[in-house]
Amino acid sequence: MDHAFLFPGQGSQAVGMGMDLFEKSEFARKTFLQADEILGYRLSRICFEGPEEELKLTFHTQPALLTVSYILFTLWGRQPLLAAGHSLGEYSALLCAGVLAYEDALLLVHKRGRYMQEAVPVGRGAMAALIGADMERVRAVVEAVNLESEGLPADPAGVRRVVNVANWNSSAQVVISGEKGAVEEAARRLGGKVVFLPVSAPFHSELMQPAEERLATDLDRADFSDPKFPVINNWQVRRVTRADEAREGLKKQVSRPVRWHETMEALLADPAISGFAEIGSGKVLAGLLKRAAREKERQVRVVNIETLADIEAGQ
Repeated sequence: MDHAFLFPGQGSQAVGMGMDLFEKSEFARKTFLQADEILGYRLSRICFEGPEEELKLTFHTQPALLTVSYILFTLWGRQPLLAAGHSLGEYSALLCAGVLAYEDALLLVHKRGRYMQEAVPVGRGAMAALIGADMERVRAVVEAVNLESEGLPADPAGVRRVVNVANWNSSAQVVISGEKGAVEEAARRLGGKVVFLPVSAPFHSELMQPAEERLATDLDRADFSDPKFPVINNWQVRRVTRADEAREGLKKQVSRPVRWHETMEALLADPAISGFAEIGSGKVLAGLLKRAAREKERQVRVVNIETLADIEAGQ
């Protein structure tokens, strides 16, 4: 198949996702029940019933999204030319490429979510989406705020005053992340439309280094295989074709930015790709891809596979 598959990350979750799969597919039912047993709590209940506040907890969200994407990919039964995943979605892409066993991937993303949550006390970090901001100006302001903060003591909770670019999602959306005061100061200087994200930790910032170090130990213990199809990693925008590259990419992405806009440009520039499919909950990545394609005056075909009906429709 000459398609590229896209796997969503945190923020695409929705209460009720995967319920139709559980009710109608024996494989889906077994996979959800396996997740419940491995994790020691009913992930399936949280997916199907919520409440939303519980599903939004990072260490629940990540295994939930991974599981739904994995089930949909397996039931669809198609192989892509290559794949990419947004942050957590990189794990889904590598799982579907056969790099990790499901049980290993599930435990890794559960621990990843917990480590990221524990790296910075709740309320001391922040993330903000800058709508319509110029990337070069964002980088300049972030650098200036960090230079001015050098030598300043950490706050009473031990959090350093630092802000970083976390996600470059499109030409019109950059997300910054870090210590709450530093993020607010950078956002104030940049002006324009700013949306503070309802997240519990400053993901993909330098403040995630403790989480990165803890996760690296778990990644080194896990078994990795060479992927059955290439997966573009987040931190380098590089096609991963070996097990060691996959492991290194998952280590590095925790405290480094998700270069999604560059990933979309790389996919759109590949003449071998004739279509795209977003595999999992939501349509966020399809929307970002369509925007990037419009900017290049390109027509693209994108399908969303998020329910059993999508699969049965033969998309």
